[in-house]
Amino acid sequence: MDFVKYSAKTVNDAITQAALALGVSSEQLEIEVIDEGSNGFLGIGSRLAVIQAKKKFSLEGTAVDFLKDVFRTMNMEVEIDVVYDADEKTMDIDLKGDDMGILIGKRGQTLDSLQYLTSLVVNKYTEDYIRVKLDIENYRERRKETLETLARNIAYKVKRTRRPVSLEPMNPYERRIIHSALQNDRYVVTRSEGEEPFRHVVVSLKREQRNDRYEKGGYRRDYRNSYHSEEE
Repeated sequence: MDFVKYSAKTVNDAITQAALALGVSSEQLEIEVIDEGSNGFLGIGSRLAVIQAKKKFSLEGTAVDFLKDVFRTMNMEVEIDVVYDADEKTMDIDLKGDDMGILIGKRGQTLDSLQYLTSLVVNKYTEDYIRVKLDIENYRERRKETLETLARNIAYKVKRTRRPVSLEPMNPYERRIIHSALQNDRYVVTRSEGEEPFRHVVVSLKREQRNDRYEKGGYRRDYRNSYHSEEE
């Protein structure tokens, strides 16, 4: 970001003007005083104070500026909260506002795309890779719970019908949730099939150790192999 000039009666007033214009606190400004100004003598020869200022560079600021530009283009007012952990190399961004469903999109696809673009912008300015996580009012946790419930329901169906079930296409993150949710299930195994963007999870029975008969109200114990899930 380039320096922008601001003028006022005093340097402090000019700094305040710059902070308001740039939407940051004065501590977040890089400031150069061009002219301290003068009251003159009896008002004669007075000069305004002149500074030039710009935002101090920060990864958080880079992310916020990018997102603000996106939301401005979309005519949306969105509250942006950023938590950056330099030691852990993570940046968690939470968005709040009206009509957030537009930013989430179908099964979070718009949110994922926005997260990807934000990650590209942030990591353009750092040698160490920063993991950027973008969320909207805890959507990702709610989506995780939904997928875990889906996984358990599908596993029950597979055990009952003894037939494999293919889930709808999911991104790698969501497929991992399904794999993880069923990794300790004694009776089913999961694997991913297909090519992106149609790659999906298939849930099927493990090979049986004994015969195929069910006990009343349950299943014969037990199946041969311990659970093994495909690595994404």
